[in-house]
Amino acid sequence: MEVKKILWPTDFSPNAEKALDYVTSLSEKYQTEVHVLYVIQELAQHPPWYGDFDKSHFDKIQDWEQKTAKKRLDEICEKYLQGCPLYIKHIASGDPAQEILKLIKQERIDMVVMASHGAKAHFRFGGVAEKVLKNSSVPVVVIPIEPEK
Repeated sequence: MEVKKILWPTDFSPNAEKALDYVTSLSEKYQTEVHVLYVIQELAQHPPWYGDFDKSHFDKIQDWEQKTAKKRLDEICEKYLQGCPLYIKHIASGDPAQEILKLIKQERIDMVVMASHGAKAHFRFGGVAEKVLKNSSVPVVVIPIEPEK
């Protein structure tokens, strides 16, 4: 099997960035494309958390998060992925695990490299990583994260 495309999903947490060393090392050694994915969770799916705002309020928040995510992806790629042959940035909206699985198919990704936990590292194994690991059609390298004590 030849690895030509690696997917690195990120939530911009320090935990997610710990997987980046592995991504860059693999990409530089094997001359692979790196696909970087950030998923915006749709706020309208969580009305109890956000109150009774109308849809236009959610749209403004989503637009702001889209712009912020693009800027953050640009910064990360410029800082860490310059040695990679090619990197492609993706921003999606929805359930993170589902969007990762969807991008694997759309872009014909060969391997996923991700942290075991994202921003909410207090669980035994991250929910997103677990769903991707169980449902992925390609190898998933899960980088363990030390739990905070």
